[in-house]
Amino acid sequence: MLKNHELVSEIAAPGVIFEKRPAKRPDGTLAEGLYNAWITLDNPAQYNSYTTEMVKGVILAFRAASNARDVACVVFTGSGDKAFCTGGNTKEYAEYYAGNPQEYRQYMRLFNDMVTSILTCDRPVVCRVNGMRIGGGQEIGMACDFSIAQDLARFGQAGPKHGSAPIGGATDFLPLLVGNERAMEAGVLCEPWSAHRAYREGMITDVVPALKVDGRYVANPLIVTDRLFDEYGRFVHGEAKTGAALDEGKALLKRGTVDLTALDERVEALCGKLLLTFPDCTTKTIEEIRKPKLAAWDRNREGSRAWLALNMMTEARAGFRAFNEGTKDDREIDFVTLRQALARGTPWTPELTESLMPGKRR
Repeated sequence: MLKNHELVSEIAAPGVIFEKRPAKRPDGTLAEGLYNAWITLDNPAQYNSYTTEMVKGVILAFRAASNARDVACVVFTGSGDKAFCTGGNTKEYAEYYAGNPQEYRQYMRLFNDMVTSILTCDRPVVCRVNGMRIGGGQEIGMACDFSIAQDLARFGQAGPKHGSAPIGGATDFLPLLVGNERAMEAGVLCEPWSAHRAYREGMITDVVPALKVDGRYVANPLIVTDRLFDEYGRFVHGEAKTGAALDEGKALLKRGTVDLTALDERVEALCGKLLLTFPDCTTKTIEEIRKPKLAAWDRNREGSRAWLALNMMTEARAGFRAFNEGTKDDREIDFVTLRQALARGTPWTPELTESLMPGKRR
């Protein structure tokens, strides 16, 4: 009789779906008795942002997938077509963790364990990027081994714009994936990249169309996909359109519908290729290729946890509150007022935090 190596008997958690789907060969035929484990973040009303309970569920799901003898690979994704994941649940951050560094430190232990569970999974992990991959969602996505994205998805960090630093994996993984200066651009400026640019920079494995207009797939109409360079020789493929071209793109976007069939087919195709490999050789290969990510992560995660906890008393407290309390178009603090106050030696008081909230700019 086989031993059970699970820590718990029940891995179900609110907001996380774990299921085993039949594995298929590349020709589409079923591989009887074999499966791919699908782990789905199921909080679409909040763009699949993860709550504390969801983080626990992801940890348990990856452990279960890693232990399952009949699982060939893992697909990590989100519900719906708007977002893979936009990071930690800002409402929970703002209303519970802000101002409670001791509690956030405990939470970050769970977050760290979630990232580690991805990086140490005994199966290849495919990130099915069904929509936005932002903030902490970008970090857990980059921890995966492969990423296949629908081309309306956006990728990016949120830290310095919303009161944190992207040290839940982004500062470890970005330089390895895209180089130091591109990592600086992405990590500090927090300007999202299109899926086409993410592919161009080497951040993801593949990109497929998702928008159907009149029954046919078309490329993301909000970005430049029809040429590599503009008239001045600047690389523009994957960059956002402007002016009249952007207006036309928005109109086309409204006419179309999002269809993730091509995304699912590409994910299934990759899983099929992974199925036709020696399992132990594949595990050893992914373990070796993960080493730079894992080494950087292990070197920094505990110090990052401590800093992020203390930051909940200052910038994170202000940034998360601003995002939670602001409007859709105004979720950032008054950065200039903050810098001016700090230059005068103003301490981080509740009054300072209140003066920075959206709608109170001078």
